[in-house]
Amino acid sequence: MAAFSVNEIVEMAVQIERNGYAYYDEATKRKDLDAKSLELLTFLRDAELDHEKTFLGLRNELDFDELELSGDWEMIASYLNTIVAGRIFNDPESAIKRATEAKDVLEVIKNAITFEKDTLLYFHAINDGIKDERARQVLRRVIQEEVSHVLLLNDMMKKL
Repeated sequence: MAAFSVNEIVEMAVQIERNGYAYYDEATKRKDLDAKSLELLTFLRDAELDHEKTFLGLRNELDFDELELSGDWEMIASYLNTIVAGRIFNDPESAIKRATEAKDVLEVIKNAITFEKDTLLYFHAINDGIKDERARQVLRRVIQEEVSHVLLLNDMMKKL
């Protein structure tokens, strides 16, 4: 198992949030939404942006220095996106497809819970391969954020 750096963990988490944003953004365009469902999906979409900002904020000055020293960061980021695409929310296009194919808002939320749980499983799986303590701390924070999202989605699903 690869040992990921803080920058790599942040990049994977950000890609997942961007794909989640695409999913919820498309879901807000559904014609079968009542006002409450639209409000819920808009909230979830915006929460993905908040998570992205939170994850980007986990980098410190040394992490940014490491990024500047790495001339291959674009290639690394593309590789990490490929890893994420193979596991969670696939990519923005497939996330959009899932949102439009859902039969109702309940299915949209169930899909979202599945994606969040898959995200948690993925991050737990890579946790074992990380030896750097700071990277482990960042990963723990990402996991905490994702757990809170699963709990929120579960509560929202019960209210539908």
